[in-house]
Order: sequence, then C-alpha cells, then structure tokens
Amino acid sequence: MKLDPALNTSPPEPRSIYLMGIGGVAMGALAGGLAAQGLAVRGSDRPLYPPMSTFLAERGIPVAQGFDPANLEPAPDVVIVGNVIRADNPEVERLAAMGLPYLSLPQALAEWFIRDRLSLVAAGTHGKTTTTALLASALLRANLDPGFMVGGIMNEGGQNFRDGTGPHFAVEGDEYDTAFFDKRPKFVHYRPKVAILSSLEFDHADIYPDLEAVRAAFDLLVERIPAEGTLVAWGESDEVMARAAGAACGVRTYGVGPGWDWSLVGIEPAPGGGAALRLKDPNGWELNFTSPLAGEHNALNATAAVAALSAAGLEPAQAAGLMAGFGGVRRRQQVRGTAGGVVVVDDFAHHPTAVRETTKAVARFGLPGWQPGQGRLVAVFEPRTNTSKTKRFQDEYAQAFDAADVVLLREPPGVDDLPMQERFSSARLADDLTARGVQATALPDSDALLTALSEELVPGDLCLVMSNGGFDNLHQRLLEALQTRERA
Repeated sequence: MKLDPALNTSPPEPRSIYLMGIGGVAMGALAGGLAAQGLAVRGSDRPLYPPMSTFLAERGIPVAQGFDPANLEPAPDVVIVGNVIRADNPEVERLAAMGLPYLSLPQALAEWFIRDRLSLVAAGTHGKTTTTALLASALLRANLDPGFMVGGIMNEGGQNFRDGTGPHFAVEGDEYDTAFFDKRPKFVHYRPKVAILSSLEFDHADIYPDLEAVRAAFDLLVERIPAEGTLVAWGESDEVMARAAGAACGVRTYGVGPGWDWSLVGIEPAPGGGAALRLKDPNGWELNFTSPLAGEHNALNATAAVAALSAAGLEPAQAAGLMAGFGGVRRRQQVRGTAGGVVVVDDFAHHPTAVRETTKAVARFGLPGWQPGQGRLVAVFEPRTNTSKTKRFQDEYAQAFDAADVVLLREPPGVDDLPMQERFSSARLADDLTARGVQATALPDSDALLTALSEELVPGDLCLVMSNGGFDNLHQRLLEALQTRERA
C-alpha cells in the first residue's frame, strides 16, 4: 500500500507528533523543538547512542527501538517521515493503512517554524553548515532572537536548532533529497528570502547521476527566491554564476579580490588565531574585522554571511563586527584535545575540495594550540561517503593533500556491495601522493591507523582527522594512546 499524496499535509493544530527516524541530528532537534512547544512527541529508530539518545531522553521524548507497526498506536495527529526511512519500512506500510497525515522534515520545518519569517538559506556543495552557523550566531548576539536549523552542533549553547520569537530564521540548505516520497532537494521547502550559493560541484553520487542533475537541483533553489529577495552568489564560480543568471531576484556577488559587490581584499592570519579580514561593501566602504576561523574558504563563508545579514536588514559594519564572536561548529576544525605534545583535530571534510581547503587552511593559519612551523601536519583521511567510496574522485584526491607533511589513509569501509572496479583505492592514492613528494601510507582499518599514528606522531605535530562519520572514535582513542605513551 502506498502513501496517499492527498494526506501529505499538516492537520490544523496537531497535538501529537510521531517521528520515524527520530535519532538523526536534524530529526532529533526538530523533536526537541516540537516538545518545547508543549506537543506530545514520540518516535522510533534503530538503537540510539549518545549524544542523540541522551538529548531525547533529557527532554522526556519516548523512543521505540526498531520499526514496528504497533509503534503507531495510539494514532498520532501527524507523522514526520525522516530521510532515512524507505518506502518498504513496516511503519510506512502501517501509516498508509491508517490513513494518517504525514510530512517530511523539511515540510514540518517550513510549516511550523519558518512560517512567514525572513528565511536565510545557506546552500552550496561546501560551507553551508559553517555559514548557517555564522548567520545564527550573529543574529543571536545581535539580540534578534532568531530561529535556526544547522547541520552541525554549534559550540555556542551546544545546539543546532532553535525556534526563537524574532523575525529571522537561518537554515542550512541541504541539497540531499527530502524523503522517499519527495525526491526534490530539501531546500525547495525553506521559503528563501535571502539565499547564499557558496559553491557547486558534483557530490552525492547516490542520488545525483551527474553534474547536470546537481545544477538542476540548485536551479530549483534560485527559482524559489522571490523578486524582492536576494541571492548572495560566489562570483568566482562559473557554475554558481550560471545559476544566478536565472534569478528573478537581486544578486549580490562576493569573492576574493576586487570586482565583486562584496570584495574580500585582505586575508591574513590573525595574531590571536583565526583570520584578519578586509572587506569592501557594495558602497565601497572598507570593513576591517576578524574571524576565529582559519583559511580562505572560511573567510569567504564569513563574507557571504555578512552579505546575507546585510540583505536581511543589518548594517554592514554591524554584521562584520559580529563575526569575531563566532564560537564554531563541532567537527569543523574542532580541536579534540592535546596529548603527548600532539594536537588532535576533528574535521568533517570528505569531498576532495573540502579536504584540500581544510588542509591548506590549517597549514597556513594554524589552530588553537598549534602554529605553522611548530611541527608537522599529519593528515588522516577516511573515504566514507557514498561518493568518496567510489573511484569518482580517485584522481582529484591526489591533489588534495599537498599542504600536509604526512598522510595516513584508511581503505573505504562498507564497500562489499560495490564491484571491485568501481571502488576507491586508498593504496593507489598513497602511491599517487608519494609520487608527488608527500609521505603517504594506506591502512586497512581504524585499528591499524591507530597503531601507525601512535608510532608516527611526535611532540609538536598536529593530527588532522577527516571523515564525515564517527571513524570508530579514532580521535578519542588516539588521545588515550598518546597519553599512555607519554606516561610510559
């Protein structure tokens, strides 16, 4: 039995909400927001672990372990179906039989939280989580009481979701598909008034067959910005500007050097860490400000945030000044700790462009507790995404680690269902890096990596661990191994 499209709607004034796949970061945050409004919220998922299990338990939200049709009794007023849920899920079949109203997460977010507020949507292949967090953080510290949904946990308040009562809502414009019953990108639901398009490259090979499909997805975002809205577009990207050419709204460009509406004319490492930036606004006024984030790509994220906040009504100087207080996002250049004189860093980078820019940023700007020249930059990489586990970016990754002194690679996990000829090879990448003069080694799993790192790392090194997954808790295990080694 299939879901009835006529029931893909929210009933008036629902009081009880059921979330299928409640344990995802975004779904859990939405559940918390709904519970805070006084609604009766419950859901189901596979067995959960901290932090999401703790997050939901602290808010008194019941979670059924596993997917069972009986979980939908008593019948809720509406069901929110998470992105991880497939059409053959037993709860979906029961949902169809019961004839209950249902929504996707993006629909629920738009209906109950974005509403008619000024929606700022940060989208692009790279940088959207950090840029959304920059917007949310700035609006918070400007005392504008914003709502927001960020694709990572902000260090400020340890949150990624907030309703707020102010006129703004900042949301990460994810291009991944909405739900099994709606294959459009999530951002089509977010009612953008101001949108940032930071980049456009091929990614998500599991849902996009080619670059043309990715282009078409971002065209949908641009089409949804009203004529009175604003698109903030990275002018240095031909792909971004091709999308901007179809905009019915005003377009503001940004980029490094002169010639853009928002011109980043100076980027230097700041004495206390992060970057000192010089930015010219559309009126030609120069804004001098600092960002705690390292790297040119993060300087561009800050520039886009300033431009978007200006389009949303803040004065440019105020928007720029708010960048300095940003607390960062977990898993984005996050220093996890120092042990045995080694700084261990966690980063979400997985696309070859993100790996290259992150490694280059750390090598030039440093991070808290480690300055360039203090020791070696040892990069560790796990090809874990559906795209990076394939050979699609095999050659591109060979050019992504030039800023590192040493590279250790894990062979991609979970590739048994991929034909050998389609798999990414870390061993081949190690050979290619060695040919470029970069010391590189490929290892079969995280246990072998841990052993190799324990032997390789010396005081003064920075170990940059890059993966979009938990990496078998390699960061904490490495810190513990380094502490043990130091005591010995």
